Amino acid sequence: MRDDGAALVDLAVNVRADTPPPWLREEIAGSLSSLAAYPDGRAARAAVAARHGLPVERVLLTAGAAEAFVLLARALKVRRPVVVHPQFTEPEAALRDAGHTVDRVLLREEDGFRLDPAAVPQDADLVVIGNPTNPTSVLHPAGAIARLARPGRVLVVDEAFMDAVPGEREALAGRTDVPGLVVLRSLTKTWGLAGLRIGYVLAASEIVAELERAQPLWPVSTPALAAAGACVTPRALAEAGHAAHRIAADRAHLVAGLSDLASRGVRVVEPAQGPFVLVRMAGAAGVRRRLRDLGYAVRRGDTFPGLGEEWVRVAVRDRVTMSGFLAALSASLR
Repeated sequence: MRDDGAALVDLAVNVRADTPPPWLREEIAGSLSSLAAYPDGRAARAAVAARHGLPVERVLLTAGAAEAFVLLARALKVRRPVVVHPQFTEPEAALRDAGHTVDRVLLREEDGFRLDPAAVPQDADLVVIGNPTNPTSVLHPAGAIARLARPGRVLVVDEAFMDAVPGEREALAGRTDVPGLVVLRSLTKTWGLAGLRIGYVLAASEIVAELERAQPLWPVSTPALAAAGACVTPRALAEAGHAAHRIAADRAHLVAGLSDLASRGVRVVEPAQGPFVLVRMAGAAGVRRRLRDLGYAVRRGDTFPGLGEEWVRVAVRDRVTMSGFLAALSASLR
């Protein structure tokens, strides 16, 4: 909300607009009659496993991807964890909270924030990277990420936004040939379930068993389990695929409009492949304030390691919303 009580167009949060859809709300509501019983995650776990062509022993359901980061930090015995930045800050925070000293690999703007596997220390025994990466919207080649794998190393790939990429190209979910691979998925972003807390881990069975031992009893609620099963059906996957193509078209419109403002000091990181874009501009803090006065909220970028106060992240919305934002941004630039 603005100071005057008017609603803001929220471009700071990466949850897809108009979600959850009515059919998913009905699935979740239908589970409420079972609340007297303890949650039984077997069916949802099997559904997620089938969606990725994996045995159930390689799947762990979690209370959102955030729980998975905490489990990894607390359950795995690692000596030198490394987090590739800029990216989502929760993995590093979880590791530090668990008592680990965390090293950072900072990807560079001049390289387009693209991964250089050689920049990761050889002796790192836990490496965390996002793909596509929040906030840069860079989609790293699956091959480049797979080259980070080696015996004795756990390679954690946060694919929370991969279902917003048409065809999920460059996904590693479902791969069993990459040693130490751990893929995290979230149902929050595409399906608008942040308040329900549901995600999952895909990994070798021994890693899944270790993480599962660190979980509390019944960590995922019955409504969340219903959502997990519903969101991996063929119908849901088709809907997510159509949404990914719409996001790509709306993002292209946004990026074109931002590029038109290049002469006024606006730079967008390209090629953007996620449901958000990272934008650099002088005086970004002032621009954010003026955008807020005009009814638009964007995400500050300086809380992401490797970025400064001149960066903002903008969520992709429909073309009408993006056109309104671009007009407001133009009016907010000095």
